[in-house]
Amino acid sequence: MRINALTLYGFRNYEEARVEFSPGINLILGENAQGKTNLLEAIVYLSAGRSFRTRKEQELIRFGADFAELQAEVENRERENILRALLFAGRRPRQLYLNGVKKKTMGDMEGALHTVLFCPEDLLVLKTGSSARRRFLDQALCQLRPNYDRALAEYGKLLEQKSRILKEYPENPGYLEVLPDYTERMCQVGALLISYRARFLRGLGEEAQACHRDFTGGRESLSVEYKTVSTVKDPFAPIEELTQALRDHARSHYRAELDSFQCLSGPHKDDFDVSLQDLSLKSYGSQGQIRTAAISLKLAQRELMRREFDEEPVLLLDDVLSELDPRRQDFLLNRIQRGQVLITCCETDRLTRAGKTIQIENGRIL
Repeated sequence: MRINALTLYGFRNYEEARVEFSPGINLILGENAQGKTNLLEAIVYLSAGRSFRTRKEQELIRFGADFAELQAEVENRERENILRALLFAGRRPRQLYLNGVKKKTMGDMEGALHTVLFCPEDLLVLKTGSSARRRFLDQALCQLRPNYDRALAEYGKLLEQKSRILKEYPENPGYLEVLPDYTERMCQVGALLISYRARFLRGLGEEAQACHRDFTGGRESLSVEYKTVSTVKDPFAPIEELTQALRDHARSHYRAELDSFQCLSGPHKDDFDVSLQDLSLKSYGSQGQIRTAAISLKLAQRELMRREFDEEPVLLLDDVLSELDPRRQDFLLNRIQRGQVLITCCETDRLTRAGKTIQIENGRIL
């Protein structure tokens, strides 16, 4: 899989731009705040249907513009596809197109473009709060499993509506009459999320363990543990059992939710822990160990996608090499020789120029 060209209108700081990529390594060069990351953000949006930097699509539209247009020419198994997205200022919904045919959701564009993004924030994902790790999970699974994307979107809407009920019921007691309906549906959809997450993390842990073993010469053993609501004893259980476990948890937290005016029960609080030699990296890992484990997780994600779709996803490295010492740079670069790679950086001191170099300056492709 590879991206042959990307065209942007009114996206972030790009008024109008078109860039063509080579099938191998592409170095995207430029000073800070010139638009290098914006290029990768556009590609991720066309791949996953969401930005990795903001939840507000309005922020993706160039200041003063009425809309933004993103288009990628993608080659996938010797077949060419054109992905296009239109984002509008105001409340008008976005429009998605695949080969000129309008699509309702990103799930309808399944398989058109697969990417794996690695950015500096990912190096700290194991040390920061659980929301960053859930975001990592969601971004990976939404590409692997379109049904997960749909379930996640529905769960997010249910969570928002239930949270509003809990905040406003003191002034509108009648809201409590519909609260059980939202809770029940959240249990049903939440069970799907847990099932998908458990299976993904099991595969991710196996691949990351192998990668980390190579990285450290077998000196350290890495493991990944999924953490969900306490009543779920087996996240691999049938959906009906998971749904009942979520019901039990919601029932035990009903009073606490009313008292706190918050939704306290459900997989929106999920997390996962990465350990070395059975010691949590989050609690005991050094900075070097955490970064090594983060690289292993990203390379494991790439391998899972390659195995699932039988082709290399496009790898996007957003200024991550500057955050790594020479040993970790070498390990990462040696592992990305296959497939198409887009690397943003300010300097190329240690990077090969065996590929295409793209210079960015103030939202312009030089």
